[in-house]
Amino acid sequence: MKDLLYAITAGLVEDKTAIKIVEDEPDAEGVVVFHLNVAPDDMGRVIGKQGRIAKALRTIMRAGAAKNNIKVSVTIE
Repeated sequence: MKDLLYAITAGLVEDKTAIKIVEDEPDAEGVVVFHLNVAPDDMGRVIGKQGRIAKALRTIMRAGAAKNNIKVSVTIE
């Protein structure tokens, strides 16, 4: 799942070296949280107008996680 998030994010940003993804352990409800950090100049590209790209990114991650019977959440920092 971390590789999927990196692949999608790398296609959106200019500074690929600034991408940092931290994966938390599953919480009590079994949700794995991914913390996505990008360069400040690329933040707008990852979030998109009115958060549309961020919402699509989260939807893709949830769909991929459903195939593996896990729950995920993505926070963009």
